Amino acid sequence: MTAAYREPHRHYHTLQHLGECLAQFDRVGSLAANPAEVEIALWFHDAIYDVKRADNEQRSADWLQAAARADGVADRTADRVSALILATRHAALPTGADEQLLVDIDLAVLGADEARFAEYERQIRAEYAFVPAPTFVTKRGALLAAFLGRTRIYSTPTLHDELEQRARANLARSIAAGGVA
Repeated sequence: MTAAYREPHRHYHTLQHLGECLAQFDRVGSLAANPAEVEIALWFHDAIYDVKRADNEQRSADWLQAAARADGVADRTADRVSALILATRHAALPTGADEQLLVDIDLAVLGADEARFAEYERQIRAEYAFVPAPTFVTKRGALLAAFLGRTRIYSTPTLHDELEQRARANLARSIAAGGVA
């Protein structure tokens, strides 16, 4: 699996991102109802990442399902982990403690210090280098504005208290700069 995170087209969705997620999980994983499931979902959530496809999370969840079957994991458990992976599409607000924690961890970079957030923005732009600048600025701005428009970016009280203000400042600065802070 780590080979997938090293694919040359990846600049943000790499072992660095996975490592940052796992480090956050080490810190706040005790908040999970099913910590092992959240941790496995973190490992798989970006296992498949092709910037030109819209089904990466589904394909990552499918990979998890195949691996779980091969390892004899109960279907119900694999289904719960798959649902967690699918929550990282960020299409809807997360529900349930584990989904909220997983999504908060995945989005923790939005509340990173200015230097790390700027690096993240450069990494995202590199992944989408094939997208013309005007299109990137428009679409990226809309995505960031959607996060900024939420009542709460982070659902869990712990990560909300730690990251919310800085995330809002980072997002506003990035939008003002045209999608690359």
